[in-house]
Amino acid sequence: MIIKKFQAKTEEAALELAKKELGSGVVVMNVKKIKKKGLFSIFKPQQVEVTVALEEEEKQNFREAVAKVSEIARQSEAAGNSQNVKPEPVQAIKQTKTEPEKQPEKPKQPEKKAQIIDSRQESVIEEKLSTLQNLLEKQIGDVQEKEKDSTEEEKKEDSNVAFFQLLYKMLLDNEIEEAYANQLVDELDGSVKPDMPIDYLLSVVYQKMVLKFGQIKTIQPAEKGPKLIYFIGPTGVGKTTTIAKIASRFSVVEKKKIVLLTADTYRIAAAEQLRTYANILDVPFRIIYTPQEIRNAIEDYAAYDYIFVDTSGHSQKNTDQRDDTLALLRAADGQAEKEVYLVVSATTKYRDLLNIADTYQKLTDFRLVFTKLDETQCQGNLFNLRLHTDAPMSYVTCGQNVPDDIGEFDAQKTVKLLLGGNQFE
Repeated sequence: MIIKKFQAKTEEAALELAKKELGSGVVVMNVKKIKKKGLFSIFKPQQVEVTVALEEEEKQNFREAVAKVSEIARQSEAAGNSQNVKPEPVQAIKQTKTEPEKQPEKPKQPEKKAQIIDSRQESVIEEKLSTLQNLLEKQIGDVQEKEKDSTEEEKKEDSNVAFFQLLYKMLLDNEIEEAYANQLVDELDGSVKPDMPIDYLLSVVYQKMVLKFGQIKTIQPAEKGPKLIYFIGPTGVGKTTTIAKIASRFSVVEKKKIVLLTADTYRIAAAEQLRTYANILDVPFRIIYTPQEIRNAIEDYAAYDYIFVDTSGHSQKNTDQRDDTLALLRAADGQAEKEVYLVVSATTKYRDLLNIADTYQKLTDFRLVFTKLDETQCQGNLFNLRLHTDAPMSYVTCGQNVPDDIGEFDAQKTVKLLLGGNQFE
């Protein structure tokens, strides 16, 4: 298989370059924006990088053989639809090669808007998930080859078993907690019928996982006066750098009036780092020692939009620091609106993440910010912590560059990575 990357101003332009060089049979494996580095990168045009793959002749022959193996399941689906018309599933897989035989036409289905995937995203998702379908088809084909003497019903059941086995293994390989993997498979098992094609099953899995991530919640303005934005979390997860990235975007891009405060008096370097960012952005900065100083800052900066507060990280066993953090979080109750963001690293062990989240949930409600996504190949912890805490997802960071390496959490992109591993990178 030939794999190559192409860059252009738009995805369409990059794909056109790929087709000119490799031919029209290329398969899109990944699409990502290439961000310019530096504080003023927002004024520079972005490039789009498209990774494509071209199958060699023997791979094409293999796909043709797989299509024949799946023919029985497709015919069963068509026969079932003629008796009882079902809503058309969102297609999660797109065959990019010409099939050796013309497939039987299916009855026209009533059009239905996809609740999760809009029309612009659907084609990209179809091609990016094709690798997983190939794996599923190959494994199911192997099962059917070994069971030539089985009845048609047994073959269909074997196909579903192979699908669930590979899905379960892929979830665990991406470090999704076993209990949540079992829960997902159990939910699917109750709604799956033996005659369902692979692309339909994969589409159902995809949408269920996206729905489990829920609606993201990001920083919103207060109805009146400044809004306090607290950042809590353990030391070493990149909390201060995350504040700088978000503050830069609100100050430089959205032209909001912001203030930077730090209550992390345990680490002098953290205060000086935030002071440096405040000087670069030309925004007010203060070190906070008591809850009263929080209230004073709200009065002094009443004309501002946001007050970002960096807190000190602490161990769940340190009750004094925990009480200090709680006092800071409650300092402005009744005086100003607030939002609290728990900042954790995607590289932290799952058991430690649970301890961190449980400790802070005893203090306050929060939204989740994950850092260091560029330092891990598995993003299962995002799924795990979201289900464990039921806290909304918010932002993710993937590098040290300020303000570039941060963005709102993207459930669809994350689920594609969880289903396809690192094959889309």
